[in-house]
Amino acid sequence: MANGYTTATVFGGTGFIGRYVVRRLARTGAIVRVASRHPSKALFLKSAGNVGQIVPIVTNLGEDLSLAAAVGGADVVVNLIGILHGDFDRVQGEAPGRIARAAADAHVGRFVQVSAIGADADSPSAYARSKAAGEEAVRAAFPDATILRPSIVFGPEDGFFNRFAGMSLLAPALPLIGGGATRFQPVYVGDVASAVMAAIADPSTRGKTYELGGPRTYSFREMLEMMMAETGRRRALVPIPWGIAERLGKIFQALPLPAPPITADQVELLKRDNVVADGSEGLAALGITPTTVEAILPTYMDKYRLGGRFRSRNAA
Repeated sequence: MANGYTTATVFGGTGFIGRYVVRRLARTGAIVRVASRHPSKALFLKSAGNVGQIVPIVTNLGEDLSLAAAVGGADVVVNLIGILHGDFDRVQGEAPGRIARAAADAHVGRFVQVSAIGADADSPSAYARSKAAGEEAVRAAFPDATILRPSIVFGPEDGFFNRFAGMSLLAPALPLIGGGATRFQPVYVGDVASAVMAAIADPSTRGKTYELGGPRTYSFREMLEMMMAETGRRRALVPIPWGIAERLGKIFQALPLPAPPITADQVELLKRDNVVADGSEGLAALGITPTTVEAILPTYMDKYRLGGRFRSRNAA
């Protein structure tokens, strides 16, 4: 094939970023295996390709034989697996290395690891430490892997703007953890998927790390204000001091909740700006012009606006 590959295996293909990557790969004509513990959750992706092109396969991250079966015969492997709470060491620290070793043993041509800005072995956050451990394990097993580190990712299925817009439907106020001064460089999910495709296609990306951020930085407060401007729902923004946020995080973390509203580890992450480091190569080096939040956010905030799409943004 003209693109140089015929089969790709994607780990985390059913997730937010993963579904965009799977669809981009399918457009090239490649067979795309979506490796998952629950392959039935990947059935919605089958319509992204021709009959038999998108292949959900059951995979156990803790079993080397299962991983070998998932990557065997593949030309490309992409790992997008990530969690916001839970067993970080196993899922984000150990699993990427196991996947990379299986890919190396199978003589896979290209490996792309999607990590996160803030990955740091010395971070007080277990999330950030596990991301750094995952990167190190991938590099050890597959030195030519390309590592992509996005900032907070936005798009129709994101977990930031949707989450706070949903809260604004019921809550009279929204929290500003640590005062809302933490800065982010939001990157559009479509641009992250384009970065994955560029990393696969361009041999010069082998062995490199790229930090992916959008064209502007915003504070936590500015991002919530932007969301409210789009939905037309005016809500008080209440600063939550770090100490109180940490205590709340520990309480929520201890409860048997499938998705705690905040954890102590997430509070630690919020103490550090999530922006592209000076001197880092990013979207521009991959030939991608970053998309603004302002261009995309209005396309998926309608469901939170009182009166819907045709209601004035300032009417609620």
